[in-house]
Amino acid sequence: MKACLLKSPAPVETNPLVFTDVAVPQPADGEVLVRVSYCGVCRTDLHVVEGELPPRKSPVIPGHQVVGTVEALGVGARKFQLGARVGVAWLHHTDGTCEYCRAGAENLCDNPTFTGYTVDGGYAEYVVASQDFVYAIPQSFSDEQAAPLLCAGIIGFRCLRLSGIKSGEKLGFYGFGAAAHLAIQVALYWNADVYAMTRDERHRRLALDLGAKWAGDTFADPPERLDAAIVFAPAGEIVPAALKVLRKGGALVLGGIHMSPIPSFSYDLLYQERLIRSVANNTRRDGEDFLRAAAEIPIKTRVQLFALRDANRALNSLKNDATEGAAVLKIATP
Repeated sequence: MKACLLKSPAPVETNPLVFTDVAVPQPADGEVLVRVSYCGVCRTDLHVVEGELPPRKSPVIPGHQVVGTVEALGVGARKFQLGARVGVAWLHHTDGTCEYCRAGAENLCDNPTFTGYTVDGGYAEYVVASQDFVYAIPQSFSDEQAAPLLCAGIIGFRCLRLSGIKSGEKLGFYGFGAAAHLAIQVALYWNADVYAMTRDERHRRLALDLGAKWAGDTFADPPERLDAAIVFAPAGEIVPAALKVLRKGGALVLGGIHMSPIPSFSYDLLYQERLIRSVANNTRRDGEDFLRAAAEIPIKTRVQLFALRDANRALNSLKNDATEGAAVLKIATP
């Protein structure tokens, strides 16, 4: 099968992914083989490719926003029928036995595996996944429209939940890429007012087009104090700026798996019961709840398509904020 293989982490400007032939994986017990039609390109892929996340498998096929059809079943795999449309996300498997799994916090599992990082992912024509961690794709979404839902959407949804935002409250987004352009649609559905802070004028226009009440530069103060804010950009220097515009008791959620160093800041910015919390991975319930909500709203994804062989170009576009909405690789050929 064709795949984009990362043999060694390197800056994306050097085009480190190799478009090559590799063996088709075979599903183990309880797994399904998925013929991939589309795979979203995520900033976490960028962190894997550039080595900001320490290598855990080498070589590795990145990609964890996978949509396709079930092509083969491993022994004991009965959850999906052949030909079913499914999605594969970042959380590939958990041990199910650690204290976090037993407490319903499988996103914090002590021994997890991750699609496109510790196991091969979806920048390929086929991928294998545990049937218990595979999602049914709502019929209202085409494959290409569904791909960004599987990480950008799910993680954005978890960020919204952890922010505690309520109807009628004011919510800030820092950075306005793939996750934010989906999360804003949920936030507006929940009747929150959204204020977008982002460095790119095109992304500010997109935020306003999608219903933001106001949009400005990353470090501009919104016109009103915020009840909560989410930092989608992996830039630690945003944290003090975001704290500065939170009301007393407000929550700041950090939505990335990797972030540049956070500079020191005055305790006054954190005082008065302001809260900072990170988001780590997602639970399967997050994914199921989000996909159900996405179909109800319904969420509209904005995608820019790239061919599988152009995965390096897609990652370069992502790194340079040149993608409006979400970058998605087209894998399957007619």
